[in-house]
Amino acid sequence: MSSQEIPEKNLPSEQDTAHGAVAVAEDPFADPGLPPHKPRIQDIDERAAKRSERTVALLFTLSMLSTIGFIASFVAFPVDKIVYVWPLGHVSALNLSLGVTLGLALFCIGAGAVHWARTLMSDVEVADDRHPIEADPVVKAKVMSDFAAGAEESAIGRRKLIRTTMFGALAMVPLSGVVLLRDLGPLPEEKLRHTLWGRGKQLINMNTNEPLRPEDVAVGSLTFAKPEGLEEDNHEFNNEIAKAALMIVRLQPQDIKDKRELDWSHQGIVAFSKICTHVGCPISLYEQQTHHVLCPCHQSTFDLSDGARVIFGPAGHALPQLRIGVNDEGFLEALGDFEEPVGPSFWERG
Repeated sequence: MSSQEIPEKNLPSEQDTAHGAVAVAEDPFADPGLPPHKPRIQDIDERAAKRSERTVALLFTLSMLSTIGFIASFVAFPVDKIVYVWPLGHVSALNLSLGVTLGLALFCIGAGAVHWARTLMSDVEVADDRHPIEADPVVKAKVMSDFAAGAEESAIGRRKLIRTTMFGALAMVPLSGVVLLRDLGPLPEEKLRHTLWGRGKQLINMNTNEPLRPEDVAVGSLTFAKPEGLEEDNHEFNNEIAKAALMIVRLQPQDIKDKRELDWSHQGIVAFSKICTHVGCPISLYEQQTHHVLCPCHQSTFDLSDGARVIFGPAGHALPQLRIGVNDEGFLEALGDFEEPVGPSFWERG
């Protein structure tokens, strides 16, 4: 910048120049102070203030309705329902509805609070000197006074509609978290006590996916079966097969020691749960000379010729037996469900 461009009041005077000093006309770091306060339309027009109040109340009310929608979506939409939403594509209806409703509930609370602060709360800027961190009684009294003044300026006492809807929105949003606790896992109800087996359900070979006939099971062989109608592409296949998996062994009827086991068999063919009663591992090792089956996880051993009772290992009780017979077409079928829960012991057993 040339000397011609410098304002005359900032140029050194002849007297200062003569003595070798330069005078500065202004302090470049002077405090500019606060700009003059301009009142908002809500400060001078009560009708505008009422409109802002209704807007804030509307946002809080939308938040409450969104929270209700969150809870309703959690109940209404099944977890496996898929919908097409442009441009997202195919998405879970439950996840989408939960995200949209909870996001809208939180957004409306935030938007309502911001609109309330910008239009109805006092916007006068107050400058205050810095003070030590420790607070003496005078400072504490001032803080409480400022808090009371802020509460008064916020108009929360006079704006009952805002106060009521805000408290309603804040009280209902935590309900979303309470509902989410429901998603920690499905309620067991009596699902642990029942499987897909039932009277008339055919025994399907797990390897061939074909119904089993008595002649398909040779003496000394071990065959695995599943209930009729349970397919691997079923959404609940893993959950159901974990309870309904069956192992079938054919013994000589005279080798069966347990009377009930003999009564529930068909021509020496016995069907027991494949799920170990220790921690639920699948049993797959069979010794045909002793009729023992061994769990490969912790070596629990069961005697299939004596009601599948435990003869070694940490398992707590015998393998449940499935009562079987033959239908009119000559296929093996179940004559009911297991009479006790399969798999590991659980606290409801008794």
